[in-house]
Amino acid sequence: MKTALLQLLEDFLSAFVFIAIYLAVGNLPLAVAAALAVGAGQFALARWRRRRIETMQWLSFALVVVLGAVALITDDPRFMMAKPSIIHFAVGAVMLRPGWMARYMPPIVKEHVSESVLAMNGYAWAALMFVLGLSNLYVAAYCSPATWAWFISVVAIGAKVLAFALQYLVLQILVRRDLGRAQRTTANA
Repeated sequence: MKTALLQLLEDFLSAFVFIAIYLAVGNLPLAVAAALAVGAGQFALARWRRRRIETMQWLSFALVVVLGAVALITDDPRFMMAKPSIIHFAVGAVMLRPGWMARYMPPIVKEHVSESVLAMNGYAWAALMFVLGLSNLYVAAYCSPATWAWFISVVAIGAKVLAFALQYLVLQILVRRDLGRAQRTTANA
């Protein structure tokens, strides 16, 4: 799960660079150019490291290019601010696939927590992604860029960290409960 959170941060890096520059100097073309440079730099780094460029990386870069162009044409930064929503929606759609979460779980969780519980956790993550995507669209459309920057860097990331901590706690309780039940069964036999 830590890898997934780092991947999301990497997907949003160009958005963070965009908003930091836009808020600092108020220059939309410069902010878009910086976001494009970061996206291109991420691609170049992946190629240099001989890493496969994943679908989400292609999507993220394509969104920077397309939304950056639209932002420049319309002179409206909100198009760039919508990028995280599209990423959240794409990730949420992938998370609707049953069983996606199992491959990220340690063996002890797979042994002691039912597949249906893991599937429900996966659906909860998908719901979180959709809620964050919709919330981001609202904040981008109706709030200031500074408010949006706070939302995307504090609220959206904080919600994911909180969800991860809550999931960890719940799964730990379920594993301990199942282990305790197994011990009682063995002791009574």
